Amino acid sequence: MSNFDWYDLDARALQQLVAVVEAGSVTGAAHRLGVTQSAVSHQLDKLRAITGDPLFVKSGRGIVATARAQQLAEEARALLRQLERFAHAGDFDPARWQATVTIAANDFQRDVLLPALARRLREAAPGVVLRIIPSGVPSLEMLRDRVCDIAISPRPPDGSDILQQRVFEGGYRVFYDPAVRAAPTTLEDYLAADHATVVYEPRRALSLDRTLEARGIRRRFVLMVPGFSGLPAFIKGSALLATAPALLQHSLMRDLAHAKPPLPCPGMPMYLIWHRQHQADPAHRWLREQILALAPTAVPGG
Repeated sequence: MSNFDWYDLDARALQQLVAVVEAGSVTGAAHRLGVTQSAVSHQLDKLRAITGDPLFVKSGRGIVATARAQQLAEEARALLRQLERFAHAGDFDPARWQATVTIAANDFQRDVLLPALARRLREAAPGVVLRIIPSGVPSLEMLRDRVCDIAISPRPPDGSDILQQRVFEGGYRVFYDPAVRAAPTTLEDYLAADHATVVYEPRRALSLDRTLEARGIRRRFVLMVPGFSGLPAFIKGSALLATAPALLQHSLMRDLAHAKPPLPCPGMPMYLIWHRQHQADPAHRWLREQILALAPTAVPGG
């Protein structure tokens, strides 16, 4: 091996070595690659200086590769394939994606958005495992420390390295058991009823409940459960009312009746939240696109 600076070795030299070995001539390699014979000869001279091997010897009217050249050509083919994969790393193919994707979501976001995503992943990216964890109040740390890849929440944390995109804008319905009571048609009837609600740990009330409380609208809560999935069992067979996201009429609350709230309720925006380090990643971008494509665009409460 000579003292030639091997940093001068590049993909073009490797490509031309392989072409000469396969074509059996400099002329044939130059024609195949669309370059001049002198360009091929120049690259071969560079390789001879690096390897200390003649690489090709005359045989009749042509040339044949030395044993060293044959070996180098095999290694060059492998290197060129690796370089090609490196250059096309952004050409993402979900069918070949092998990963565990972690999404943080509370029970409402989980049940409304993620079953459809799971079906989509099984169809388009069968090598992906979907892991779902409770989001609570999403923190900067859970995104920065890669506790999750994406969080779904109405409350994006505030950070210059955190990105967000609205998934949908939801509304509310009042859910009840029609076998026990009628829908509340007036504010007086609504406020006179016993209510059930969700309080996430540690004692984090829903944005709706906090907003109505701030307006001076006080309901009599007789039941608080740690997630929306706990509401149907308690409402069924009782006179309780639960003011909850309208989307639940298609899933958790589908066996209950529902009516328009007899008072104005704030909107309920829902956001995808992720760290800036994932912004340009093609797999992460594809995942975000799937969630957005599968989500409802607007869910009014009325």
